[in-house]
Amino acid sequence: MTPHRHALAIDIGGTFTDLVLYDGTNGRFAAHKELTTPADPAVGVVTGIRHLFAAEAVDPASVGRVVHATTLFTNALIERRGAVTGLIATAGFRDTLEIGHERKYELYDLHLPLAQPLVRRALRQEAMERLAPDGTVEIPLDPASVLEASDALVAQGVESVALCFLHAYANPAHEQEAARLIAARHPNLILSLSSDVSPQIREFERSSTTVANAYVKPLAERYLNRLSGDLAALGITAPLFMMLSNGGLTHVDEAKRVPVQLLESGPAAGALSAAFFGGRSGRGDLLAFDLGGTTAKLALVTEGQPLVVHRFEAGRERRFTTGSGLPLNISTIELIEIGAGGGSIAAHDALGLLKVGPRSAGSTPGPACYGRGGTEPTVTDGNLLLGYLDAATFAGGTMRLDTAAAEHAVGNLAAQAALDTARTAAGIHAVVNETMAAAARVHVAEQGHDPRDFALLVTGGGGPLHGCELARRLGIAEVICPPGAGVASALGLLLAPARVDRVSTVSRRLDSMDWDTLESGYAAMEREAREVITATLGPAAALTVRRAADLRFLGQGYEVITELPPGPYGPEAEAGIRAAFEAGYERVFSRRPAVAAIELINIRVSVTGSTAEGALDPEVPMTAGGDPRTGTRRARFGDTVVDAPVLDRRRLAAGSEIAGPAIIEEAMSTLLIPPGARAAVEASGNIVVHLSQPALPPVRQREAVQ
Repeated sequence: MTPHRHALAIDIGGTFTDLVLYDGTNGRFAAHKELTTPADPAVGVVTGIRHLFAAEAVDPASVGRVVHATTLFTNALIERRGAVTGLIATAGFRDTLEIGHERKYELYDLHLPLAQPLVRRALRQEAMERLAPDGTVEIPLDPASVLEASDALVAQGVESVALCFLHAYANPAHEQEAARLIAARHPNLILSLSSDVSPQIREFERSSTTVANAYVKPLAERYLNRLSGDLAALGITAPLFMMLSNGGLTHVDEAKRVPVQLLESGPAAGALSAAFFGGRSGRGDLLAFDLGGTTAKLALVTEGQPLVVHRFEAGRERRFTTGSGLPLNISTIELIEIGAGGGSIAAHDALGLLKVGPRSAGSTPGPACYGRGGTEPTVTDGNLLLGYLDAATFAGGTMRLDTAAAEHAVGNLAAQAALDTARTAAGIHAVVNETMAAAARVHVAEQGHDPRDFALLVTGGGGPLHGCELARRLGIAEVICPPGAGVASALGLLLAPARVDRVSTVSRRLDSMDWDTLESGYAAMEREAREVITATLGPAAALTVRRAADLRFLGQGYEVITELPPGPYGPEAEAGIRAAFEAGYERVFSRRPAVAAIELINIRVSVTGSTAEGALDPEVPMTAGGDPRTGTRRARFGDTVVDAPVLDRRRLAAGSEIAGPAIIEEAMSTLLIPPGARAAVEASGNIVVHLSQPALPPVRQREAVQ
């Protein structure tokens, strides 16, 4: 066996842990789904790896790269299961986390729920010091106050401390000295410095980001150390890389240093996968739709690239309302998460209306049909009763679904509304589809787009099952289902380049810029980013450097992030920077104010690195011989019940055409083609469904297959 021929991807979701083993010598990949073990996620990972390696007869020593994404840190924030965390702030600023912006995200709601700080007031201490906005010292750091604050926190059982001093982005000296003092007094305390985690203006966002990092940092260190040890015990000696929210990779030490950058790692991988498979079909403008067991994710891909933004909100009190969560200064692929998945629970609200989600059965106990103790009706239970799923082959045959349990759970819900079970199951399916469509409409509109201009690319265990109906509700005419759709996010991990984003505050007018200082600032961030990329991929990595800046017209309170021409910068660069900002401003606002002066607030660099060895080029799954029809199944589409043909995707050769209704099954997902739609299998392996074309004969295979 060729040494290091394999790459392993691990994606931990709320319900399933997906594993993909990719063979770089022939482009083939194998996958396995294992139920997530929330109490100890590493257990599910190890169990799944053992099963996958045994099934494929693979030597663990042949693995040359392991890439991992997890929802562990996001869930810890949302569910408030992080470390006991303290905050040491500049005297007079301990309540910055609570004051926030002093504005309501819904003006007229007198009982507005607000996101509570991760650190309660008793664990927020103060230190005597003060810096001016330009970084000059107004009040020197008082070491005694720092030690007194740290002693008070340790006495209350604090495990991790965030240091957030006023204007530390302009001068980190006080934070660094405080960290040195605390480390000498309390060497077991885990520290997060705002000048390291988020060195940019706006005290609330900077404090919130640093505290969030401190809150999950002990969890990240324990988990990543445990996982690294478990992989070594399995005989896997390959380096472990972590997926970042921005769609890039980093090494474990960097992930443990700034784990807040990993919060959206799984969804980011799904967007990368959608862009890759869409490109294989020549589609650059996509809505990437991933439906898992707990949530659905939707991301925009334009011109073949997902949109990366530099602000994120975690733990929103109202899922779709900006301002209702904890603001975090992290780079992340822009997407929306919807509380709708296979495990989403259906129930009647106070008015007797059917609602689905955001409450989820997760993996423990899971939907009623899992037979693991769940009793409440879920989306998966409804889909099973509608005839969309095969009870014997669900999740690649790793578990058998209990139809009787699903009938009992949905039947209880039906009885509450005096409806029959089948109609209630259809209602669950319709309601969850409309819930996702409503959220998608808002998200796409907020990005300035019309969903009808995009194709919908579906992934996840449930994406292909719900994709065509979601597309119909959005007015989208084309749905793309890639091979291995059920584990596409895990495959996306293997597509990601190493990436480092850095930001620093400058806050100068463009017409009075100190160009040497600006260039040295960019150069320093690029040098730091290159060091991380080199530590991740080695010195042979091919690097791409992009520069950007947060710019605004003088007097404005918010900036437009603008990609800039490459450096180095001198006075001659002013015209190019101005032109780039004005063009970007007009794209966003369609007009320009009558102000000439421009301020440059933050500078940003993004460095990506890749190696030829890590390139992913998956082969189209080999076509099995024989008739693709494996039988028929009674399935309900709206008010119509039909005997829909069931097709084995492995036997559908390129060029095959399928008319709906049809159910196309593969190991990890099921593609549902509704009546009146038609589908074609492309040479890329993608199945493209056209929803607005006349019906075709049920299946017309390519002559070679017949």
